Amino acid sequence: MRFSHQLSAAILVAAAPVAAHAQQKAPVTPAAQSSTTMQAIPLDRVLAIVGDVVITQSGLQEKLIQKRQEGVTFPEDSAAFHAFVRAAVNELVDEELLLQKGKDLKIEVPDADVNNTVDKQVKEIRARFSSDAEYRAELQKAGLGTPEEFRRFRTDEVRRAETITRTVRKLREDGKIVQANVTDQEVQEAYDRNRASLPKREASVTWRQIIIAPKATPAAKERARQKAESLLVELKTGGEFEMLAKRESMDPGSKENGGDLGWNRRGRMVAEFDRWMFALSPGQLSPVIETPFGYHIIRVDRVQPGEVKARHILISPKVDSADVARAGLSADSVAAAWKAGAAFDSLAKKHHDFASAEETTLLTPFPRAQLPPAYQQAFADKKAKDMVVFQIPGNATVPGKFVVAQLASVEEGGDLTLAEVKERFRARLAEEGGVKRLMDSLRKATFVAIREDALTLVPQAPAAKP
Repeated sequence: MRFSHQLSAAILVAAAPVAAHAQQKAPVTPAAQSSTTMQAIPLDRVLAIVGDVVITQSGLQEKLIQKRQEGVTFPEDSAAFHAFVRAAVNELVDEELLLQKGKDLKIEVPDADVNNTVDKQVKEIRARFSSDAEYRAELQKAGLGTPEEFRRFRTDEVRRAETITRTVRKLREDGKIVQANVTDQEVQEAYDRNRASLPKREASVTWRQIIIAPKATPAAKERARQKAESLLVELKTGGEFEMLAKRESMDPGSKENGGDLGWNRRGRMVAEFDRWMFALSPGQLSPVIETPFGYHIIRVDRVQPGEVKARHILISPKVDSADVARAGLSADSVAAAWKAGAAFDSLAKKHHDFASAEETTLLTPFPRAQLPPAYQQAFADKKAKDMVVFQIPGNATVPGKFVVAQLASVEEGGDLTLAEVKERFRARLAEEGGVKRLMDSLRKATFVAIREDALTLVPQAPAAKP
């Protein structure tokens, strides 16, 4: 969110890299000026003075390059560009005021912190080039010298930026930055100025659902149970757990690893599985236990406080096409009853797949773009109160389930309204106002002079550097 106010809290709290050459000590004396003029030595034009430090045109050029790197569009109109330049010089003045205040507060940035940041930045920039030779050539072309000189340049930038950040943090902790009062009119004006640049609202939906899982017949479940019991006998008579898991388990996620489930904390597995996993001692086998996924044999390998490392063998009852068809018919009947006025809670209690921890109520807006494909397709072009029945994909172990869903709300994407961002704008303006008061007080306590005549001679910044 970009505000037109030049001195934003974001600039000060998370200061971007600033020009390493923006300040030079003390204005040149008249005698020195005369001497240098006689010798025809070119001088860097002074644009502003902050205490005993000068801000020069070369420092401003670095600032403008930084802005171009950040994607800022420069005004083409000369008057607008002059205002843009003046704002950039004021930013440099504010940065210098904060650096001087940081010195008074004895703010120091450890070399290790600076070096870690610089290492990361330089590494990222070097990665843009295919060879050291290309990297060196581009640095030279940009006027940044050798890689060693460029690193020193970046180090100065990072140290300045971090000093400013820590200074502002210290001033805030000491109560020197007090948020300003903001009127509704000021919020409205800020919203109007920034409306075009605000992020768009994502299209979203909320809904309630009943998920119906195809169920195996009692005969199929009994066959699966007997198979699991026979494997348990084999294990108890010397069978190797890992080998049997690879051969017989129907859990695709752990089968190839000999049933290994890794380390797990309480609550990650379904209730019955979780209870047995934390009740067993290392090396001990569970009896055959039933969960919504089928029949399991569990072996605990290791235990540590709050965690268990275990393996399992899963035998799932076969669910055939007739079972899936029955689930589909059940979904249709649930939808019909819901439409006819049956209570959602009663229908969910009877039909919903609670055993697999499926959710029933999703009333926090969910972006359409992040919905699973089956949901995206089913909810497309639907309105609030519309009801849909659809199937979601399954896998080798769990067949596709059926969803009976009713949309509770549908929010179309588009521009954010003032009501949606009002409090964010108010908080930002209040913070900016507090920072502005701080900077005004620092300016009153320090000699600050900006040379308007010099600003009119500033050319457009050159192309961005690496």
